[in-house]
Amino acid sequence: MTALTQDFDCPTQEGKFRSVPVAAGALIYAGALVVLAGGYAEPGTAATGLVAIGRAEHQANNVSGAAGAINIRVRRGVFLWTNSPAGADLIAEANIGEPCYILDDNTVALTSAPVSGAATRSVAGRIYDIDPQTGNPWVEVV
Repeated sequence: MTALTQDFDCPTQEGKFRSVPVAAGALIYAGALVVLAGGYAEPGTAATGLVAIGRAEHQANNVSGAAGAINIRVRRGVFLWTNSPAGADLIAEANIGEPCYILDDNTVALTSAPVSGAATRSVAGRIYDIDPQTGNPWVEVV
């Protein structure tokens, strides 16, 4: 590995969508924040070890299926999620550019831990903006 010493045309990949196998027993609603857990798509939940990958483009019902029996189309981008209702976890304009954390498949919080102090949440993405009408955060998920 060598640092650049001249201009370099770095390759890019412009894909906004990906198809991901759905976890066994999972029901993911259209518009939900989708995470990967063990290589399979699940709806976002307050747990550690999850990787946010975007928004579900359609509903995927794999409640009775085996892991990978169906796939879901997931979009990466900037999405308007619901702000945490808790005071210390409320995302504000001063937090733009900071990471935020998953509470559920539609809600994000400012911190990775509830009041107890132990991390219990995975990163949802980076706070992109605050919607002036709703006060909810726009979150970049890539």
